[in-house]
Amino acid sequence: MTQTSAVTATQSDRPTVALAILRQGDRFLMQLRDDNPNILYPGHWGFFGGHVEPGETPDLGVRRELWEEIGYCPPVLTPYDCQEESYVIRHLYWAELAVPLDQLVLGEGTDLELLTLADIQRGDRFSAQLQQVRPIGAPHQRILLNFIQHHPS
Repeated sequence: MTQTSAVTATQSDRPTVALAILRQGDRFLMQLRDDNPNILYPGHWGFFGGHVEPGETPDLGVRRELWEEIGYCPPVLTPYDCQEESYVIRHLYWAELAVPLDQLVLGEGTDLELLTLADIQRGDRFSAQLQQVRPIGAPHQRILLNFIQHHPS
Protein backbone atom coordinates (compact mmCIF):
# COMPACT_ATOMS: atom_id res chain seq x y z
CA MET A 1 0.00 0.00 0.00
CA THR A 2 1.23 3.44 -0.90
CA GLN A 3 -0.19 6.18 1.27
CA THR A 4 -0.17 9.55 -0.43
CA SER A 5 -3.45 10.91 0.91
CA ALA A 6 -1.97 14.32 1.76
CA VAL A 7 -1.13 15.01 -1.88
CA THR A 8 -3.53 17.45 -3.51
CA ALA A 9 -5.18 16.99 -6.88
CA THR A 10 -3.25 19.88 -8.42
CA GLN A 11 0.08 18.02 -8.38
CA SER A 12 -0.63 15.81 -11.40
CA ASP A 13 -1.87 16.24 -14.94
CA ARG A 14 -3.90 13.02 -14.62
CA PRO A 15 -7.31 13.06 -12.96
CA THR A 16 -7.16 12.14 -9.29
CA VAL A 17 -10.02 10.20 -7.74
CA ALA A 18 -10.75 9.09 -4.19
CA LEU A 19 -12.86 5.94 -3.85
CA ALA A 20 -14.35 4.08 -0.89
CA ILE A 21 -14.55 0.33 -0.35
CA LEU A 22 -17.50 0.09 2.06
CA ARG A 23 -17.96 -3.32 3.68
CA GLN A 24 -20.91 -4.61 5.67
CA GLY A 25 -20.13 -8.05 7.00
CA ASP A 26 -19.06 -10.09 3.98
CA ARG A 27 -20.72 -7.79 1.42
CA PHE A 28 -19.53 -4.64 -0.35
CA LEU A 29 -21.53 -1.55 -1.21
CA MET A 30 -21.32 -0.58 -4.85
CA GLN A 31 -22.96 1.96 -7.10
CA LEU A 32 -24.42 1.21 -10.51
CA ARG A 33 -22.98 4.03 -12.58
CA ASP A 34 -25.22 5.97 -14.94
CA ASP A 35 -25.40 4.93 -18.60
CA ASN A 36 -23.63 8.15 -19.54
CA PRO A 37 -21.12 7.54 -22.36
CA ASN A 38 -19.04 10.51 -21.12
CA ILE A 39 -17.97 8.75 -17.91
CA LEU A 40 -15.64 5.82 -17.32
CA TYR A 41 -17.43 2.49 -16.98
CA PRO A 42 -20.95 3.67 -17.81
CA GLY A 43 -23.61 1.19 -16.70
CA HIS A 44 -21.10 -0.75 -14.58
CA TRP A 45 -20.99 -1.39 -10.85
CA GLY A 46 -18.25 0.63 -9.19
CA PHE A 47 -17.16 2.26 -5.96
CA PHE A 48 -18.65 5.36 -4.45
CA GLY A 49 -16.34 8.34 -4.62
CA GLY A 50 -15.05 10.46 -7.44
CA HIS A 51 -12.83 13.25 -8.64
CA VAL A 52 -10.75 15.16 -6.14
CA GLU A 53 -11.22 18.87 -6.72
CA PRO A 54 -8.18 21.14 -7.29
CA GLY A 55 -6.52 21.96 -3.97
CA GLU A 56 -8.54 19.29 -2.14
CA THR A 57 -6.85 16.32 -0.47
CA PRO A 58 -8.07 12.82 -1.35
CA ASP A 59 -9.12 12.42 2.33
CA LEU A 60 -11.48 15.38 2.04
CA GLY A 61 -12.52 14.45 -1.48
CA VAL A 62 -13.69 10.94 -0.58
CA ARG A 63 -15.69 12.30 2.36
CA ARG A 64 -17.32 15.00 0.22
CA GLU A 65 -18.13 12.51 -2.54
CA LEU A 66 -19.72 10.05 -0.10
CA TRP A 67 -21.96 12.78 1.34
CA GLU A 68 -22.96 13.86 -2.17
CA GLU A 69 -23.55 10.34 -3.47
CA ILE A 70 -25.19 8.51 -0.54
CA GLY A 71 -25.71 11.08 2.23
CA TYR A 72 -23.40 9.14 4.54
CA CYS A 73 -19.74 9.06 5.44
CA PRO A 74 -18.27 6.55 7.90
CA PRO A 75 -16.63 8.16 10.95
CA VAL A 76 -13.36 6.39 10.08
CA LEU A 77 -12.06 5.93 6.53
CA THR A 78 -8.76 4.06 6.41
CA PRO A 79 -6.36 4.64 3.50
CA TYR A 80 -5.93 1.36 1.65
CA ASP A 81 -3.90 2.01 -1.50
CA CYS A 82 -2.89 4.53 -4.12
CA GLN A 83 -2.80 3.26 -7.70
CA GLU A 84 -1.29 5.27 -10.50
CA GLU A 85 -2.23 4.38 -14.06
CA SER A 86 -1.59 6.22 -17.30
CA TYR A 87 -5.06 7.81 -17.22
CA VAL A 88 -5.86 8.20 -13.50
CA ILE A 89 -4.53 8.27 -9.95
CA ARG A 90 -6.81 6.32 -7.60
CA HIS A 91 -6.72 6.88 -3.83
CA LEU A 92 -8.54 4.00 -2.17
CA TYR A 93 -10.04 3.99 1.30
CA TRP A 94 -12.04 1.41 3.18
CA ALA A 95 -14.52 1.43 6.04
CA GLU A 96 -17.26 -0.57 7.63
CA LEU A 97 -20.73 0.47 6.50
CA ALA A 98 -22.43 0.92 9.88
CA VAL A 99 -25.93 1.83 8.69
CA PRO A 100 -28.62 -0.19 6.93
CA LEU A 101 -28.96 0.25 3.17
CA ASP A 102 -32.36 1.93 3.56
CA GLN A 103 -30.70 4.82 5.43
CA LEU A 104 -28.59 5.72 2.38
CA VAL A 105 -29.92 8.28 -0.09
CA LEU A 106 -28.69 7.64 -3.62
CA GLY A 107 -27.69 11.02 -5.01
CA GLU A 108 -25.68 9.81 -8.00
CA GLY A 109 -25.90 6.70 -10.14
CA THR A 110 -28.75 4.38 -11.01
CA ASP A 111 -28.73 1.87 -8.16
CA LEU A 112 -26.81 0.69 -5.11
CA GLU A 113 -26.43 -2.80 -3.72
CA LEU A 114 -24.38 -4.88 -1.32
CA LEU A 115 -22.44 -7.28 -3.53
CA THR A 116 -21.42 -10.75 -2.40
CA LEU A 117 -18.10 -12.45 -2.99
CA ALA A 118 -19.82 -14.60 -5.63
CA ASP A 119 -21.02 -11.45 -7.45
CA ILE A 120 -17.50 -10.01 -7.35
CA GLN A 121 -15.85 -13.22 -8.55
CA ARG A 122 -18.41 -13.62 -11.33
CA GLY A 123 -18.01 -9.96 -12.32
CA ASP A 124 -21.65 -8.89 -12.41
CA ARG A 125 -24.72 -8.16 -10.31
CA PHE A 126 -28.46 -7.92 -10.90
CA SER A 127 -29.90 -4.42 -10.52
CA ALA A 128 -33.39 -4.42 -9.03
CA GLN A 129 -33.83 -0.85 -10.26
CA LEU A 130 -33.12 -1.75 -13.91
CA GLN A 131 -34.19 -5.40 -13.75
CA GLN A 132 -30.94 -6.27 -15.55
CA VAL A 133 -27.62 -7.89 -14.80
CA ARG A 134 -24.83 -5.34 -15.13
CA PRO A 135 -21.04 -5.89 -15.10
CA ILE A 136 -18.63 -4.75 -12.42
CA GLY A 137 -16.00 -2.35 -13.74
CA ALA A 138 -12.76 -4.28 -14.36
CA PRO A 139 -10.56 -2.18 -12.04
CA HIS A 140 -13.22 -2.26 -9.32
CA GLN A 141 -13.42 -6.05 -9.49
CA ARG A 142 -9.62 -6.38 -9.39
CA ILE A 143 -9.35 -3.98 -6.44
CA LEU A 144 -12.07 -5.77 -4.48
CA LEU A 145 -10.63 -9.23 -5.06
CA ASN A 146 -7.25 -7.98 -3.84
CA PHE A 147 -8.85 -6.26 -0.85
CA ILE A 148 -10.78 -9.42 0.12
CA GLN A 149 -7.59 -11.47 -0.10
CA HIS A 150 -5.80 -9.13 2.31
CA HIS A 151 -8.76 -8.18 4.55
CA PRO A 152 -10.93 -11.26 5.12
CA SER A 153 -14.12 -10.46 7.01
